[in-house]
Amino acid sequence: MDRRQFMKTTAACGLLLVKPSTAFSYQANSAVRLGLLGCGNRGTAVASSFSFSTTAQVVALADLFPDKLALGRAHFEEVNTKLFRSPIDSKMLFHGPQAFEQLIASPDVDLIQISTPPFFHVQHLEAAVAGGKHVYCEKPVGVDIVQAKKALEIGKRVKSTQSVDVGFQCRSAIPLAAIAEKIKAGALGKMGSVRGQYNSLASEEKVHPGAGPDEYRLRNWLWYRALSGDILVEQNIHIIDLCNWILGAHPIKATASGGRNILTHAGDCWDNYQVDFTYPNDVHFAFSSTQYGNGAFSAGLAFFGEKGSATVPYAGPVEIVGSEPWAWKDSEAPSAAPAKFAADGSFEDNLASADREKERSFIDSITTGESHNQIASGVETALSCMLGRMAGYTRREVTWDQLLVHGETYKLGMDLQQFA
Repeated sequence: MDRRQFMKTTAACGLLLVKPSTAFSYQANSAVRLGLLGCGNRGTAVASSFSFSTTAQVVALADLFPDKLALGRAHFEEVNTKLFRSPIDSKMLFHGPQAFEQLIASPDVDLIQISTPPFFHVQHLEAAVAGGKHVYCEKPVGVDIVQAKKALEIGKRVKSTQSVDVGFQCRSAIPLAAIAEKIKAGALGKMGSVRGQYNSLASEEKVHPGAGPDEYRLRNWLWYRALSGDILVEQNIHIIDLCNWILGAHPIKATASGGRNILTHAGDCWDNYQVDFTYPNDVHFAFSSTQYGNGAFSAGLAFFGEKGSATVPYAGPVEIVGSEPWAWKDSEAPSAAPAKFAADGSFEDNLASADREKERSFIDSITTGESHNQIASGVETALSCMLGRMAGYTRREVTWDQLLVHGETYKLGMDLQQFA
């Protein structure tokens, strides 16, 4: 199947892919006005993609730190100039602990993009929903059980006129969406087992002159489980989300091992996980993860069923082998070269279309009034990752029901007012 054939069949498949003609049919004066909350690598990359792929225009920026805000402003001055759009007004730049509240209170912002450290996602999501804004929230939706349950309550308060999406853009990658539909339609027959991995490079230290211990933690939030949720919840979540989506279920229990065997820098996140998730019908998902060193990057899934097997990688062949063979073929899709890690999450190869298609469908939901509310599904995946994390930390099997009654909660351990 090539891209042209796939696009012709998307209506029958029920996929949420937005036609370019639809995404760009709105008048410039009705463009969605985007306020970026969190001017880091991923936040800047996503807001830039919104700018180039949709009618959304970045009109406001907010960050805890003035230097990050300044970098964001310089970047989007260039972006808006290239797109012949107005520069960001100085009055629409906010920094400090109350920056998120000031951004959300602005009547000149329609959409809040939440790209802050994961610990703050639920707090910022609650404020944005209460403020009547559309929200694009990066994963995960919560770093602990208490936050996840709170997010579910927030989801119930989303108005029918609001659209809230969670940043699981991998579902929108055209090659992955195509093979997912094949698997869901029964191309593998009865599912037997799943294998997955996410092996990435070590994250780089962020050094800022004069930074105290609390500021250091915030700038290196990936290293601390309270701020990030650990690598299983913050980064590996994309692979676990794809597995949940394709199987149409969440795991019902998990066992796990792992630890911190290589990393010696500050922080308490593990650098490796090995998790055995059990899904309904006794389908086992063997997942492994590493985050250290400078080795090759690899991420993806393999599904094994009675009629064949399927490979669903970030890079490499997307195909089904067996009694119903199928392969994705497109000039824009994957090379044979190994996958390359992208610190800002902007991957190429099989994920080249992921951010673009996700963002177009989200903006379309706003401009057409066909609103999305993805909070519940986002929480389901976050909880799936927390299930594996809890099994690893406790060194015992943990069931989904045990997870839900657990009072797990993480504390920030600092006063943000020091950065006012």
